[in-house]
Amino acid sequence: MLTATSQATENLSIVVVGHVDHGKSTLLGRLYADTGSLPDGKLEKVQAICRQQGKEFEYAFLFDAFLEEQEQGITIDVARTFFTWGNRQYIIIDAPGHREFLKNMVSGAARAEAALLLIDANEGVREQSKKHGHLLSLLGVRQVAVLVNKMDLKGYRQDVFDDIQAEYRAFLEQIGVVPERFVPVSAKLGDNVVENSSSMPWYQGPTVLETLGLFRKETQRERQPLRLPIQDVYKFDERRIIAGRVTAGSLNIGDRIVFTPSNKMAHVLTIEGFNVDPLPSEALAGQSVGVTLDEQIFVERGEVASHEHTAPISSTVFRCNVFWLGQRPLEMNRKYLLRLATREVECTVATIHRILDTADLDLQNTKTTVAKNEVAEITIRTKAPIAFDLYQDIEVTGRFVIVDGYDISGGGIVVEAVRDEQTSLREEARRRDLSWVSGEVGLEDRAQSYGHRAAVVLIGGSSETPSNVARRLETRLVSDGRHAYLLQPDNLRRGLDADLVDMTDEEKVRRFGEVARLLVDTGQIVVSPTHAFGSADDRTIETLVHPAPVLRVWVGDAGSGAPEVDLVVADADDADSASNAVVDFLKERAILAQLIGGQAPRYGSYSI
Repeated sequence: MLTATSQATENLSIVVVGHVDHGKSTLLGRLYADTGSLPDGKLEKVQAICRQQGKEFEYAFLFDAFLEEQEQGITIDVARTFFTWGNRQYIIIDAPGHREFLKNMVSGAARAEAALLLIDANEGVREQSKKHGHLLSLLGVRQVAVLVNKMDLKGYRQDVFDDIQAEYRAFLEQIGVVPERFVPVSAKLGDNVVENSSSMPWYQGPTVLETLGLFRKETQRERQPLRLPIQDVYKFDERRIIAGRVTAGSLNIGDRIVFTPSNKMAHVLTIEGFNVDPLPSEALAGQSVGVTLDEQIFVERGEVASHEHTAPISSTVFRCNVFWLGQRPLEMNRKYLLRLATREVECTVATIHRILDTADLDLQNTKTTVAKNEVAEITIRTKAPIAFDLYQDIEVTGRFVIVDGYDISGGGIVVEAVRDEQTSLREEARRRDLSWVSGEVGLEDRAQSYGHRAAVVLIGGSSETPSNVARRLETRLVSDGRHAYLLQPDNLRRGLDADLVDMTDEEKVRRFGEVARLLVDTGQIVVSPTHAFGSADDRTIETLVHPAPVLRVWVGDAGSGAPEVDLVVADADDADSASNAVVDFLKERAILAQLIGGQAPRYGSYSI
């Protein structure tokens, strides 16, 4: 028997999955016994219990923690145990394969960095084995080794092993899983578990213990690209402190960082800590810090700070794998709340691609809802752009939860970014913003001087009503001392666009958005009448002026034909009343600060 050695310098989580009775607990019990990893007296105690109960000793009993598990002969819970070998501590997650406890298998596999998947050589590749492979694929476990167990029952024949390996490898390739290796073993007799088996001289590969050592540790978080999701923005002694937890990478004073999805950039001036003296010059993954910048820029909770050339993805659509726990099924086109890092945003399920029912691991491609305890591959669309990474690249910003009502009802991992209708424009806006040459007067300076945030107010409705309300709103805002401008789309066509022929509607809207972006950069509240609601026009404008807020107002009847907007003003005949309603709404949204003595006050602590 070998003996565990040395002090661990890293941890690695391994999940062990397989069909019931394929020998997972036996394998793990043998592994622990043969490496000397059991507590003193554990082996003798279990052997004594078996003698008292008049039953044959099995290595599985060393691992199964509950008396009822031994009585039933199956593992019913996710057992997490530890042993150290070489310089690594292994966290072994024994995930139950019995159909009644597959939910526990999912929760166990979701925490793993690698997997051992067992197949019974006596039974061959069964449907359950294929479904376990599907499950590991959906949960994002990328390192998989297949153990062909009970080779002793087949006389240690190489042809049996080769047939199983060929069949299962071909299947895994179809679902995008590339197994690290196949190992023939007999867990009961210890063949190829810790030491090479003399019964299978035709196999020259690693043992199970050596296979564990060959699994690669995920990149340590401090070595990954910087990810600092913003928790909040505070103001102390005229300093704006951006607070958050460094979830990946490292941050140093002087670093140039970009915030996604707003594309705002600045250099790190100081790194703040609570009750820290002197202040640190560096922040590493896992540390909660405050950061001050050399420029006063508008950023908000939910944005993610990174270094310029390793920024996260920004989109409104992504493909993901979700495990659903809600009492109500996950439905397409129903509104949910998605939480990713510190960002919360409304979302809907755009497409359900396939579903794996964890009650029986039945794979379906035709269902339109995801029921409780099902794992699904879906596409999610968010109401606004969010910053994220693929789970395989950076775990923390690649996973999320879904809230249904007030309950966290599901969790998932991002597997693919999907280009949406605004991707090209968003990329164009990002290149523009990263190279934007700013003056010495920033948006916060203007906001504090003007007493309001920059914003775009799009007014839609029927007939001439939007234009009348837009003109009246501009008049009202300016008379109150606000900085507002009425941007008429027709004026652009008569001026900026007059020399362009055969210009597409998309290009007209893009040009309108770029002009609005310039006006927003001056701190203005841009007011514009538009009848484009219900098309992609308002989303295009949002993309181009981001992160300035775009508020959509509908004047008139909000019947079935009216699009989704931020404010509906039913009284379409009274422009003064409608404009007053919009002003009140701007105050509610904190676009306008309250006037004091007829003067616009300084905003003080305020951020977009």
